[in-house]
Amino acid sequence: MFFTEHDNGKLSGVVIRRRALLFDEPAPATWGDSEEDVLAGLEPALTSAVATGGADRFLFDEELQLRRVAVEVRPKAAAGGAWVLGTRTIPVRVGFAAWAEKDIWRVVVPRFGWTLALEDIDDAGDILRHAIFAAMLGDEPASVFDFRPAKREWIAPWELPHLSGDDDEPRGAADDLVPPTVAAVAEDWTLKLRRKLAAPPVGDVPAGLALCAAVDRQPPRSILLVGESGVGKTALLRRAARHLGEKNKGKDAVTRRLWATSASHVTAGMTYLGMWQERCLTLARELGGTEDWLFVDRLADLLAPQADGASIADLLAPAVIAGEVRLVAEASESELARCRRRNQAFVDAFDVIRVDEPPADVVIDMIRAQQRRKDEQVEWHPAALRRAVALLGAFRRDQRFPGKAIAFVDWWNQDAQRPPQQVLPGDVATAYARWSGLPVELITDERPMGRADIAAALRAGVIGQDHACDVVARALARFKTGLDDPERPVASLLFVGPTGVGKTELAKQIATYLFGKPERLVRVDLSEYMTPGSVGRLLEVGGGATSLAAQVRAQPLCVVLLDELEKAHPEVFDVLLGVLGEGRLTDSMGRLVDLRMAVMVMTSNLGAQGRASIGFGGGAAPDFTAAVRAHFRPELIGRLDHVVSFHALSERDIERIVDLEVAKIRKRPGVVQRGLSLWLSPAARAWLATRGFDAKMGARPLRRLLEEVVVAPLAVRLAAEPELRERAIGVITAEEARTAPDAVSEVAVVLPE
Repeated sequence: MFFTEHDNGKLSGVVIRRRALLFDEPAPATWGDSEEDVLAGLEPALTSAVATGGADRFLFDEELQLRRVAVEVRPKAAAGGAWVLGTRTIPVRVGFAAWAEKDIWRVVVPRFGWTLALEDIDDAGDILRHAIFAAMLGDEPASVFDFRPAKREWIAPWELPHLSGDDDEPRGAADDLVPPTVAAVAEDWTLKLRRKLAAPPVGDVPAGLALCAAVDRQPPRSILLVGESGVGKTALLRRAARHLGEKNKGKDAVTRRLWATSASHVTAGMTYLGMWQERCLTLARELGGTEDWLFVDRLADLLAPQADGASIADLLAPAVIAGEVRLVAEASESELARCRRRNQAFVDAFDVIRVDEPPADVVIDMIRAQQRRKDEQVEWHPAALRRAVALLGAFRRDQRFPGKAIAFVDWWNQDAQRPPQQVLPGDVATAYARWSGLPVELITDERPMGRADIAAALRAGVIGQDHACDVVARALARFKTGLDDPERPVASLLFVGPTGVGKTELAKQIATYLFGKPERLVRVDLSEYMTPGSVGRLLEVGGGATSLAAQVRAQPLCVVLLDELEKAHPEVFDVLLGVLGEGRLTDSMGRLVDLRMAVMVMTSNLGAQGRASIGFGGGAAPDFTAAVRAHFRPELIGRLDHVVSFHALSERDIERIVDLEVAKIRKRPGVVQRGLSLWLSPAARAWLATRGFDAKMGARPLRRLLEEVVVAPLAVRLAAEPELRERAIGVITAEEARTAPDAVSEVAVVLPE
């Protein structure tokens, strides 16, 4: 094995083979966190390679040497509008393995997949240096960077019992008969658990006994585990794999294994017409002659049409229905209903085992067991265990027990702030706040925080909209006390009012207050979804999609901002009815996306056009409810918690916003690193407030104005005077500069006339 440790701490491993054949596939290779992970990932691929290419190419009696060669490579560069060979050279260092074989030396370069035979090993450096230089000449600079020196490289022997013939472990006679195609696309979980290369499941649940009984049933039938994500379906499969491993012991035992794969693994690399279909038929043929089980992950993926319209299920169905192939699959209740509509006969070939969330006392036992596995020195107080279950149940409704509890314990033990030896309820609350991003005051009763406190925190970042902040604070206070509807979003709010008065800013402040950073805001401009069919872009997933569905699936605890709601196509409102009513939507792959932990904020300018309040205004907030009810469907209005009216900003409000924006400029790295303090004269503040407000755009022009008349001149002066540090920098008007010309040298910015 040729191991490489990379800068990120990951290991890559490549199996060294004596020689390469014509049309050979690359030598088996994989990534992992440790040598054990790499070896576990490589064993099925190596087994398949041995089955097709012979074991002798992978067996060594010789001692292998690790050597390195340094090469200076010239990547391509842009010059004169064209790509040319650059003048700059980049040094790369490549390791290779060498061993003596009779009268010749064999050399393997794992990074390139090269195998060479040399008469003299001393020639290896020059030969490889020229070959590598030629191979990488004119490459992209980024690809050359991939060959930067590894943190560490080494060669280690790997003895596989089924290759060497030395195996002291109990096994049946069929252990040597590894199905090559199955081994190429799946992992043998039974073997991994037997060799302790995978963690055994935690705890015991009734569904585990039912699953073990089902795999022992004669005649056997394929099995479908039905339950929501996180209830422990995959953990039950590991329990079944361990059960099969225990049954394999004894001389007369018939070997039964549990292989794990997925639809994407089955079709991986099958680029030409008919290749993936042939692989499916080969899988069915190989499994049909064994007592093995094949775990195929999600049933919906098995039924999904491939490029030619057929599905993997279509190819496997005859053998599965006849009982020749034993499959295990997973599905949620909603996925099961859709799968029945696609292929009723195939789904009926499975025995359904439903997996429900375990009760709280079972979850507590699992947390204890997982903590003992991670760190036996740490003991959780019973009250701390109950607090963890309560917090996870109240504030992660998008996930299920016991999965979210195990994930929290794993994070707890990996967190940089090491847990105490005795974990108390307060420790759990503090750690949970870091894990989720929610403020401690919101998730615990020990630190009281009522509506007034929440409103004050929001008003610190949103000027002149006290009424709107109070309404939002009431919704969040309901969330803190657990009185919100658990089957709907945390809050569904429609912000209505003139442009540029703080609707979007309040949404950002909600995200900052709840999760500590405005990046937890998922923003969608619905003016881009005005045409028929555009709603599909909201639901796209996979392939790097950044749709609403993809972003919420990646981070369910978020604030969703839907801008300009009135401009969306009616199809969008059909989707929103499900989101606001049930906190769910269905993505393009038919999977449910949970929005019950999201705060839904929608904005609209309905009713603001033509009002006399636009411009400098104030007083009580106008009521936009009539315009909203006239435009939107009653069923949409009925699903909103609040229609929040925003009023026009007063002159005093604009001046406070000026102070808020200047405070943000003070926090920029260029100001902080130089130790500068930025201040405004009262006249400059009034000047900026007057010119930074527009009757149609509200306070939106203010930021652009600050960039033009404050930030840009300040940047010019700092660039010209790099020694300008630890100074108080002021912003004054031109009139003030004329009346005190001597002070201008001490002031960085003079506003224009």
